[in-house]
This record gives sequence, structure tokens and C-alpha cells, in this order.
Amino acid sequence: MKKIHVGFLLSYDFDKLRLSIPPVYKHADRIFIAQDENFLTWSGNKFEVDPAFFEWLKEFDVDNKIEIYRDNFYIPTITPIQNDTRERHMLSLKMGIGNWLIQIDSDEYFVDFGSFVKQMRKYDSFLDNPAKTPVQLSGFHIDIYKYVDEGILYVKNTCKALYATNYPNYKQARQTRERIIYLDGFTFHESLSRSEKDLENKINNWGHRDEVNPEFMDKWKRANKDNYQEIKDVFYLNGTQWKELGFVPVKKMDEIKRHFAETKEMEITPFFLWKKNFGQWFKFLTKKTNHDYEKYF
Repeated sequence: MKKIHVGFLLSYDFDKLRLSIPPVYKHADRIFIAQDENFLTWSGNKFEVDPAFFEWLKEFDVDNKIEIYRDNFYIPTITPIQNDTRERHMLSLKMGIGNWLIQIDSDEYFVDFGSFVKQMRKYDSFLDNPAKTPVQLSGFHIDIYKYVDEGILYVKNTCKALYATNYPNYKQARQTRERIIYLDGFTFHESLSRSEKDLENKINNWGHRDEVNPEFMDKWKRANKDNYQEIKDVFYLNGTQWKELGFVPVKKMDEIKRHFAETKEMEITPFFLWKKNFGQWFKFLTKKTNHDYEKYF
């Protein structure tokens, strides 16, 4: 017990796992990949996986850490976001309570997972009795909004990303609504930065299918290097969560990482972390939360 267990979800954008698995492989004790046994998305649509992906996975897994977990993750009588939440719960149970249960989406690429794990280990006492002391561990996203001809558009404000928990009483996707412990860790997030066809496919099949801001897609289509400063409030749910876009004249992931490492424009300061964590500690001194699993699980 008290292992570092990392879970991924395999679906229509399976090929992005070639980028998201390698950054965490060395520091994970086990990796679990959840795949619907009938190749159905949370909306009940079929997806296909190129057999070459599984060949790559087998060749890559030199330490025999990776296990594919197949089950029925689509229930037609519940909503896409409930199917999303249910799958994450089932995956975490497979990973085993008593370990750190980390879930990383296929389009999230960790910058320094080793550092994140080192910080997590300071909180291993929360693994002694997870049901009594449930917590979430959060890092931050750098959201790549769109690839354009000359580089990338990115969201100028960082966004929390709830990667890990000790107790999988998820309420919506990875959100348990328990106390959050913020750590200094980043992923680059390609949630929206894909072709228009692939983005529309994602919107029709992801957990947020029924929640998308109707203005979102028009803004995304219009955004380019010349007008990005004029386009505001670009988040796909509540637009104001992502207020502004920035531009970087590089497109390869290693160049993107180098740019943000050198400029430090998205850096999280120790004081910022202290303030966030103190606020969470104080808030949950008296707040009562619902530790129960959702009934539809």
C-alpha cells in the first residue's frame, strides 16, 4: 500500500496517451488504463483504437507496470458526466484505496512528475484512514487553447487541476469536493488544441457534452494570431473562467515547455501555495462534506 498508482482513460483520443504516459512512467509504481469493453464513449458512440497503439504500449512498458482495465463504462440511463464520474470511481477502486490514486487525462502532459510525487509523499499520513480524512491533491494546467499556423494560443491564467485523491468519492469527474491540497506541479493541457473535426468529436462525446457554452465554438474558430487579444472569456463552460489568451511562436511540445520554463510567466509562488492551502485548511475545519459514493455508481 501507499503506492503511486496512476490511471488513464482510453477513448477516441487514445493516441495522445503516447505523450501523456511517458512523463509519469518512471515515478509511477503501477499504471492502469481504463477502456470500455464495448468501445463506447460516455455518450454511447463507438470509437476505434488502432492496433498499433497496443503494440506501442507493449514495447514501451519495459518494467511491466501497465495494466489495461476493461469494463462497462457506459450506462445509457445516466448522463455523460455521470458516466465520466462513474468510470473514474471504478478505475480508482481498481487502483486500490490505500494508495495515491492519480488520474491524468490523455491530453495532459506532466512537466515534472517526479517533483510532484516528492511533494505528495509529505502527505502520506492521509493514506492511513482515507475514508475518515479524504483529500484531493491539485496541481495546475497550462491550457493550450489552439494551434495556429505561427505557433500556439494559450490561456493566460493557470487553472487548478485535481489530479489525485486518497478516497474516490467523486462527485463530478475528478472533483470530490473535499479539502484540496495544492502542490507545485504543472501539466500542459491539450483539451481544445486539436483539429476542428477532432474537437467537435470530443464535444459530442466527453462528460461536458450537455454543458458547453454556446458561444465557445464560434470564439475558438475565430481565434488566430492577429485577433486573439480581442477575444475574451473563452472557457467552454463559464466563459469568464478563461479571461484572456496569449501567443507563443512555437508549436513543438519540447519548445513549448522550454518557453514557459525560461519565461516563468505561469510560475506558482510559494506564497500563493501557502495562501491557497491555508484557505482550504481553515475552510474544512468546520465544513461537513458528503463522503458517500454517488448512488448511481
